[in-house]
Amino acid sequence: MVVNNTALLIIDVQQGMFTEDNPVYKGKQLLTNIEQLIIYFRSQHLPIYYIQHTEPAGREFEKGSPAWMIHPQIAPTASDIVIEKTTPDSFHHTELHQELKKSNIEHLLLTGIQSDVCVDTTCRRAFSLGYKSTLVIDAHSTWGSSELTAQQIINHHNQVLRWFAKTNETKDIVLR
Repeated sequence: MVVNNTALLIIDVQQGMFTEDNPVYKGKQLLTNIEQLIIYFRSQHLPIYYIQHTEPAGREFEKGSPAWMIHPQIAPTASDIVIEKTTPDSFHHTELHQELKKSNIEHLLLTGIQSDVCVDTTCRRAFSLGYKSTLVIDAHSTWGSSELTAQQIINHHNQVLRWFAKTNETKDIVLR
């Protein structure tokens, strides 16, 4: 349930994740679902936090590079908070925890990229820090590997992360 002490976390939904030669799995649907959540959160005057992965100079996600930019379909507004990170953990060496505490946020809705890396790590860390979390099971994505398809990885994480978060689909959140 979305209440006043809830924030939407959008992890690493950056332009470099949507390249023509290797786009994130079901990227268009991912953007649509996150966009619906953004519209809902803004209509309820609830905070939105964008997490933006940043790499050193010369790397793909170098600050200011086209790949580094948040995808324009879900771009932040002036009222949203953007936090840069350099590791899979959105809390590690960032001001995320302090910003959430300052706003009395106790519940996080988790979305973004990569299900098996940054979303997973942030979900587990949020649990360890005492946040109640909801993983939006159709609003995170990844790429397949040589062993598993992207959908298998997503399904696996939707099951495993139930130890650390509640799970809901986008429609169950925005239609309440």
